Amino acid sequence: MDALRKSLGRLSLLYALVFLVAVLLHSGLTLGPLRQPVIVPAAIAESLCCAAMLTGAYGALSARWWAWDGLIYTHAGALSGVLLGLLAGALVPGAAPDALLVWYHGVIATLLAAGLAAAFYVSRVRR
Repeated sequence: MDALRKSLGRLSLLYALVFLVAVLLHSGLTLGPLRQPVIVPAAIAESLCCAAMLTGAYGALSARWWAWDGLIYTHAGALSGVLLGLLAGALVPGAAPDALLVWYHGVIATLLAAGLAAAFYVSRVRR
């Protein structure tokens, strides 16, 4: 279980980096071929997801007593933010869905759901 905790902590750091890139993109910064329009609510949501993943990574990698619960809560919080972004993109009237955003939200939602399932599994095994 220690190896899984460390793996989820490292993945949380990676996800935090991905969310940080998304914040920069939604803030209007162009990163190579990646470009997104300025969407302030999306930048705020991505910032909160980044902070959540950093908190989960800190707890997991420093072996805090709350590490497993922290991984569950941070993955669930970030997953809810990603699903909210997916829903917001789908509800924009008259706008064609951006393939990059749909792909990003789908991939990150799948990864967060898998991490959440792993953290739930360990929380059940520990008892």
